[in-house]
Amino acid sequence: MSALFCFGLGYSAGFLARELAGEGWRIAGTSRDRAASADGFTIHRFCRGSPLADAAAALAGTTHLLLSIPPDAAGDPVLSEHGGDIVALGGLRWLGYLSTTGVYGDRGGGWVDETSAIQPSGERGRRRAVAEAGWLDLHRRHGLPVHVFRLAGIYGSGRNALETVRQGGAQRIDKPGQVFSRIHVADMVQALRASMARPDPGAVYNVCDDDPAPPEAVIAYACRLLGVPSPPLVPLDRAALSAMARSFYDDNKRVANRRLKEELGLRLRYPSFRDGLDALAREISAAS
Repeated sequence: MSALFCFGLGYSAGFLARELAGEGWRIAGTSRDRAASADGFTIHRFCRGSPLADAAAALAGTTHLLLSIPPDAAGDPVLSEHGGDIVALGGLRWLGYLSTTGVYGDRGGGWVDETSAIQPSGERGRRRAVAEAGWLDLHRRHGLPVHVFRLAGIYGSGRNALETVRQGGAQRIDKPGQVFSRIHVADMVQALRASMARPDPGAVYNVCDDDPAPPEAVIAYACRLLGVPSPPLVPLDRAALSAMARSFYDDNKRVANRRLKEELGLRLRYPSFRDGLDALAREISAAS
């Protein structure tokens, strides 16, 4: 039996886990508070300073391992607490580390691909770059089947611009020339599954759609689908944003996904945010 263990069984990992569970995979993972899983998965408590109580037992039989917990100021908590346990696993066929396109830093709207230099401009990007390097080092030194996925902004059911508009929190931020790359969570799952089917330990993939776009355009399109007026443009320095949300505007780049398509044969279901939002709008309409 194939078995997936997710360090950080949250929003993104949950979509992959549920899909695989429907095909008979055994699923387990971690949570900070060990809350019971509504999907019936085995959940273990894990966080910095509170490692798995019995890592050998929890990880036994794992064939595929997904790492989606972000590093903190002290580094990657999974690498720190359980790197040795993971290296010692027998039968591990694939390990996926979910990183971020933030490791590329600011490129003034220019394009980056997986051969571009790592030059993060913010603390979160720097932490991710260090974590990536740590896991890839275990691949080089111990043959661990590590694959790195640099994710663009993830959206999908329950977490998208349509929901932001419906909840009254939408803003159209005016920062001329700013673009972001995105990926629908269903296409993220496709990418991970394609890599599982065609492992290439040590590989790094950008996971994004074909359409880097200004954030205000996404909100405007969501408003159009919902039949409501678009909010006015607000200059970035006057926008009501958290420090974290504001920090995303420090980086401006277009992310290329050619390797994802050429090496994994991926055909995106949602190549543009318009395709993704159209499908999500149909979901909302069907549920109402």
